[in-house]
Amino acid sequence: MYIFKVIVFLCLMMSQSLGDIIFKDDFQNSKNWKFISDQVMGGVSTGEVSYSKLNNENQAYISGNVSTKNNGGFIQIRRSLTDVNLKNAQSIKINTSGNNQEYFLHLRTKGTLLPWQYYQLGFKVQKNFQTYNLPIADFKRSSFFISKDIIPEKITSIGIVAFGRDHKADLNIKSIEFVK
Repeated sequence: MYIFKVIVFLCLMMSQSLGDIIFKDDFQNSKNWKFISDQVMGGVSTGEVSYSKLNNENQAYISGNVSTKNNGGFIQIRRSLTDVNLKNAQSIKINTSGNNQEYFLHLRTKGTLLPWQYYQLGFKVQKNFQTYNLPIADFKRSSFFISKDIIPEKITSIGIVAFGRDHKADLNIKSIEFVK
């Protein structure tokens, strides 16, 4: 009887955990992601994204050199979320590793019309894979001309970004998910 109770408890915990995931991308379809650098606006940062499997898990690997010369300073991968219902999302979990540097998530919404408008939150990666939980309410706006608060169902894209200072980017990502 004890084993039965333990199994029921574990099943409930697993279904609760899975039920909290609203959207998950684990890089099975790399065509959903687009690499963008500051070269689109005259910057000189260079980099690339590659996709591979590590221990039977997909991952994206972002590498390059971020330079603030010519008013630049970023490389990123971005994914459209226009067809995803994020109404009840409260946070974003990202499973990543890297070179002990700070990276950022950028969210764009229906209210971020100009290229330099976004919401941003940083996280410092470690050498070994870790999952970071980033509350949507903690994201900061890049401009006073956009709403202070993010309405999750209005999120249109997410970017994983090496940003804002001269540095070498070296970032592995296994998954990113929006959760309740």
